Amino acid sequence: DAIPSADQIRITTSLKSQRGSVWTKTKSIFEHWEVEVTFRVTGRGRIGADGLAIWFTEEQGLDGPVFGAADKWNGVGIFFDSFDNDGKKNNPGVIVVGNNGQLLYDHQNDGSTQALAFCQRDFRNKPYPVRVKITYYQKTLTVLINNGFTPDKEDYEFCARVEDMVLPSQGYFGISAATGGLADDHDVLSFLTFQLTEPGKEVPTPDAEIPQKDKEKYQEEFEHFQQELDKKKEEFQKEHPDVQGQPDDVFETVSDRELRQIFEGQNRIHLEIKQLNRQLDMILDEQRRYVSAVTDEIAKRGAGVPGQQGQVSQQEIETVVKTQEEVIRQVNEIRNSMADTLRLISGAQHPGSAAGVYETTQHFNDIKEHLHVVKRDIEHLVQRNMPSSEKSKCPDLPPFPSCLSTMHFFIFVAVQTVLFIGYIMYR
Repeated sequence: DAIPSADQIRITTSLKSQRGSVWTKTKSIFEHWEVEVTFRVTGRGRIGADGLAIWFTEEQGLDGPVFGAADKWNGVGIFFDSFDNDGKKNNPGVIVVGNNGQLLYDHQNDGSTQALAFCQRDFRNKPYPVRVKITYYQKTLTVLINNGFTPDKEDYEFCARVEDMVLPSQGYFGISAATGGLADDHDVLSFLTFQLTEPGKEVPTPDAEIPQKDKEKYQEEFEHFQQELDKKKEEFQKEHPDVQGQPDDVFETVSDRELRQIFEGQNRIHLEIKQLNRQLDMILDEQRRYVSAVTDEIAKRGAGVPGQQGQVSQQEIETVVKTQEEVIRQVNEIRNSMADTLRLISGAQHPGSAAGVYETTQHFNDIKEHLHVVKRDIEHLVQRNMPSSEKSKCPDLPPFPSCLSTMHFFIFVAVQTVLFIGYIMYR
């Protein structure tokens, strides 16, 4: 049921009981390889089925019951399973299953008894295409995934790894998909294969592109299949007029999908703010130790420098101490603001809480103002006009463990704020 075109291949359409696959014509002889796959899985249903699979097998599995491809394969399959057959609520997920040609895939348990690696990722109905990078190098298979939330093509995150994995020395690459009682459109936009070479080895020459005649043939086939698909849809609607009145809870509207994506973004902000809150606690502890060190220096200088010169130095150091105390107070205010923000985000994650979203935006603005004040005070402290010989030697701060830069955090907050306000105005 696959429909090819010049720019993508629709492996299956959003009709029930469809399956299709695409395979390379010749075997790959790469010892080490990497594939980058770009695809979309879209559907009106809140739940999709069945899923999509990426293959490297000794023989082509042109047709079969495993996501549209043959069972008992010899090689590896990376399954993007969107339907929860075993009822464990761990779908959509990515499953890595190896096979030596004797194993029957366990559909009822979503392959959990046979999985070599697993990660839970939602790849349906994303704003941007989902990207997957699969690397096989020195008997280690690694799966990285770009979840489709950002246009950044290199924004990959770790999904799964299988070590000591032996695959056939030669095999076919393929991609397949299938639908069941529920249905999604499974579209593949690109499938790039690379040969990996060890350092010092000669790099192979690239192969030629697809001939223009083949491209034209694929385009004609796509248009022909598209016309047949439109006819099938019209015939199905005429034969099943009662299906058009399905209950609303089976499908999600465009606004529901946008709202769900906003809530997923809220969850990400929630986690990032919790991480930033922990880092602010560490800054607060370091500032307290710094104030303690400066206070000790005041006591030493007060005892060792007589006369008016000692008084001037002590006044300057007292000013430094006051500035540091002000920094500590502002950091405490930031921490309190973040605690309130976390509470408001938790409330805003329930439908209909537009006021919570507005207050959350206000708190984000407060956080930015507090951080600007802290930055200005610290710069003022560094530029204080003291002779270099009289500056107190402060202990070096330990390395700051940052999982998120300040600039990226504010850019992310600003984008979310614009989305919140735009969505509220749209509603």
